[in-house]
Amino acid sequence: MQMIKAAVAHEFGAPLVIEEVQLRAPEGSEVEVTLDAVAICHSDISYAEGAWGGTLPAVYGHEAAGRVSAVGANVRGLEAGDSVVVTLIRACGACPSCASGSPTVCETPYDGDKGPLKTADGGTLHQAMASGAFAEKVVVEQSQVVKVSPDIPKEAAALIACGVITGVGAVVNAAGLRAGQDVVVIGAGGVGLNAIQGARIAGARRIVAVDMSEEKLAVAREFGATDGVLASGPKPWRAAQKAMGRGADAVIVTVGAIPAYDAAPRYLAGGGKVIMVGMPHSGAMSSYEPVTMAFMGQGMVGSKMGDVVIQRDIPWMVDLYLQGRLKLDELISGRWSLEQINEAIADTKGGAARRNVILFDR
Repeated sequence: MQMIKAAVAHEFGAPLVIEEVQLRAPEGSEVEVTLDAVAICHSDISYAEGAWGGTLPAVYGHEAAGRVSAVGANVRGLEAGDSVVVTLIRACGACPSCASGSPTVCETPYDGDKGPLKTADGGTLHQAMASGAFAEKVVVEQSQVVKVSPDIPKEAAALIACGVITGVGAVVNAAGLRAGQDVVVIGAGGVGLNAIQGARIAGARRIVAVDMSEEKLAVAREFGATDGVLASGPKPWRAAQKAMGRGADAVIVTVGAIPAYDAAPRYLAGGGKVIMVGMPHSGAMSSYEPVTMAFMGQGMVGSKMGDVVIQRDIPWMVDLYLQGRLKLDELISGRWSLEQINEAIADTKGGAARRNVILFDR
């Protein structure tokens, strides 16, 4: 066992504590990654606040990049020194979902209480989201890791692990958007901006951003939105439909706000569909009128992690970045040390941040 520094949650809603924890060596098909960067996702914050339950103490963090520092005996295709992106998508490769090309909904459960982490005195320490990346190093399954070009900065690469694949993938994979179609993106935060980028890359005709903030709508235009609509206005779906000249072929809901989900079907054209990305707290309920959706041939579908296949989609997105076609550096709002993680979380909760990134000083 080696000792590393990690930000540990001991109580839901309380500040994380920077402390020494134990990390065992990789076994079998596991990979140890020494992290250079980990971004703060709203899902980490929700988990740490107790929104979805879970075991404590725990190490959160799942949007990371670094270099391979050790591999298990059964690992193939990776070696020490490789630049990698680390994701939470722990795919077994054998269950019906994995075998049918849907690794983001792998049916093989993972018990984070029995993972590679222990407290300093050997007690149970939960590896949240199969990652535990608010730490200097992680040990994860090879299926969670993708080798990437060393030319992409790690702080940019880290963003791809969750926010970017979730937003871009929601448009390209879940919505199956075709060139010339129209898109509404509800929420212009980190994931929303990436959904906007995905729509731009896919060739959307009109991309309408909907948000409560004029400042965020201005940023959305920088990322490719053709129009912006304030969600606080009366019947914002009418303003969106006016901008498009019709309803949307796809409405991407990137925020976990119930009013956003209640309103989403109103933006649709006939045959269009709502892609549900944002995650409300457990128990929160939304409502809609099913007869209208049935009559208009509309639909609603959930999208987890952009329905990606990381070994296919992450190298594609890295290449788009290196070509200058995918904005990543512009997504970074602030750079922080691990010791500043609680400040970075507070800044993220303020609502203005796109993505705050923890950098490890090597």
